[in-house]
Amino acid sequence: MNEIVSYWHDMSDYDSETAVAMQKTGRYLYVGFMCHQTIEKILKAYCYKMTNETPPYTHSLSRLAEKSGLLNELSEEQLRIVDELEPLNIETRYPSYKEKLMQTLDENRCKQLLNDTKTLQLWIKTRL
Repeated sequence: MNEIVSYWHDMSDYDSETAVAMQKTGRYLYVGFMCHQTIEKILKAYCYKMTNETPPYTHSLSRLAEKSGLLNELSEEQLRIVDELEPLNIETRYPSYKEKLMQTLDENRCKQLLNDTKTLQLWIKTRL
């Protein structure tokens, strides 16, 4: 695996492990954030593999999927996951969104986010 692809791949795994650790401690806001980061980084690995260019400086999962050519390959379920994770990066950073988001992230939702994230991450990894 290319060194740059490997870097993004490994960082995606690190973020996935962090999401699990946050789930165990009940820090649900950061479970969502780290799930987003997990997919962002594996998409950056895939983007670099497909374009041989530095991935765009963006947190937009849909933009990264589009830039890499993966967007058209995603199933309806995978698109739903991307749509669900997309706002979790920005909304965790701003107080006005943070409080509202914290009300929606409970143990059960975060378990589902973790499961969906791992499934999508693995699917993308198989293409690396």
